[in-house]
Amino acid sequence: MRHELRTLLAAVLLLTGASAPARAPTDAIAAAVADPARPASNRAMDEGRMPAAVLAFAGFKRGDVIADYQAGGGYYSELLADVVGPAGRVYAVSQPNFWEADTWRPLLAAHPNVLPLIAPGNALDLAPGSMDGIFAHLVYHDLYWVSEKYQHPRLDVDRVLAGWYAALRPGGTVVIIDHAANPGDPRETVEKFHRIDPAVVRADMARAGFVLQKESDVLRRSEDRHEVGVFDPSVRSKTDRFVMKFRKKA
Repeated sequence: MRHELRTLLAAVLLLTGASAPARAPTDAIAAAVADPARPASNRAMDEGRMPAAVLAFAGFKRGDVIADYQAGGGYYSELLADVVGPAGRVYAVSQPNFWEADTWRPLLAAHPNVLPLIAPGNALDLAPGSMDGIFAHLVYHDLYWVSEKYQHPRLDVDRVLAGWYAALRPGGTVVIIDHAANPGDPRETVEKFHRIDPAVVRADMARAGFVLQKESDVLRRSEDRHEVGVFDPSVRSKTDRFVMKFRKKA
């Protein structure tokens, strides 16, 4: 296992390709979402996650190299793989304790342009100038999360974001989708609700040098008042979520 992790990390550290100029067409996004080979469990989440709208907002191009940060079960990794096409790459970034090999095996077989990058939470580093985009779906709040049970260490948020900034090529983008929270101390809010105040994200990213390019209300849910945790049955899978796109200066 250690040899495999070193090999995966080396692949990222050696990454150098350039992205193709053509934008991913809308029909490529539609085809990716409609692909009958997608697991039924993933397709069942489409209504709440609205992936076609999110991917259109993200604007990733054919040939792009994207890091799917804390990729979970690969819901977006396989979609991104179809969007960037065979000439592009998607790095599924994950901690070892969150990586389920049986879940990922068929996805990796079907999408050879998806490559795992598995490392401890405080070592999920990407090579400088290696990425066209970073995609963080419902995981940004975890930058403020600490859990001994889940082997998730306390992170230096500014260090993580400095790493993102360095990893992106000039003009590269970061797309962040997360559960919205009311104002408050982010570590306390995350511990209690697994949410994050969008104002905290904007301030964090600005401090790291990113420019907010645009936001979308496609996943906003006014009936969610941010007063219960995201796993509460009353809001689970239908939380109020913000969608933001930040850019590294060219």
